[in-house]
Amino acid sequence: MTQKKLAYQLVETRLQTKLGNGATQCHLCLWRCKIVHGQRGFCQAHVNRHGTLYNLSYGIISALDVGIIDDKPVRHYRPGSKVLSVGSYGCNFRCKGCHNLDISWGVSALDDLAQGLCTAAYASPQQLIEAAQRHGVEGIAFTYSEPAVWLEYVLDVSKLAHEADLYTVYVSNSFVTDDALELMAPYVDVLCSDIKSLSNEFYKDICPVGGVEQVLSCIKRAQQLGIHVEVRTNIIPGKNDDFGELQQIAQWIYDNLGENSPWHITKFFPAYQLAHIPETPNELLWQAHECAKKVGLNHVYVYGDKGCDCATENLPVDQILNADPDLLYQTKKCVASCCGDEGIVLKKYETRGD
Repeated sequence: MTQKKLAYQLVETRLQTKLGNGATQCHLCLWRCKIVHGQRGFCQAHVNRHGTLYNLSYGIISALDVGIIDDKPVRHYRPGSKVLSVGSYGCNFRCKGCHNLDISWGVSALDDLAQGLCTAAYASPQQLIEAAQRHGVEGIAFTYSEPAVWLEYVLDVSKLAHEADLYTVYVSNSFVTDDALELMAPYVDVLCSDIKSLSNEFYKDICPVGGVEQVLSCIKRAQQLGIHVEVRTNIIPGKNDDFGELQQIAQWIYDNLGENSPWHITKFFPAYQLAHIPETPNELLWQAHECAKKVGLNHVYVYGDKGCDCATENLPVDQILNADPDLLYQTKKCVASCCGDEGIVLKKYETRGD
């Protein structure tokens, strides 16, 4: 296969407000970061360069895989159909039990991008669609880290996906603005979202973000916009395993999404800062299932062997893209000239004079 020269380039952040003194405010997620020149937002994937905010990770691929939509987990939209899962670097959460740490936070990869040293794979939206078609999938899922942090790429791919009769899945923590949801709604078919807890204290401790109401509002708004919604809860022993709270989650789903809205209950496996906590007993998962059925939910699924949509055993990216590894993993420098020949975009890496 011949492959054209890679064209990695920073892309202007789709949702931003330019403030005074060269500052910008991002409106992709609910952090709504205010950022000055040379700084990045909480997700680390958007950088202010001379008063304009740019997506640093556009088209940068951390992981790809081909599987079935049921594994996201999504069970009530095209069940059994094949989907191409794609992820990048950066996230707006810092979960203490994250299994996709290197991908989700992606600090070193994003630092390398900022310095023009990154060798991660790049795929244009059209290249990703072509890969999906070669592998005979019916949809594309944006997953492994929060898709909102590279929404520009998600939107561009999703538009092409619909033109190619492919559906799209957005696997999210739902700490996302209404503005972002409204941009996504015409092009995203499925939202698979976490409801980690109904406790603000849990979110502040484990994630950490301000509160659960923002997450719930996002999920409800997505359904109102016509996106098919399925939610999941990863039950962590001693953290969110109180049956009263689990019943409240089931009740919220029943009251706000409907009795036929699916709830996926997944098993916690020790990782990162929660490595000391044992995995969730299967009987606890099934007790939560029974609790949900009593509330009146008709579709409750238990996963005793699965905790998250993790990128641990995926095929090599170059194989899925059918690309020459020597070309695919070339050092990435933005092809625009506004950052200088050295390709540096972060203030902390700029060469300073005396």
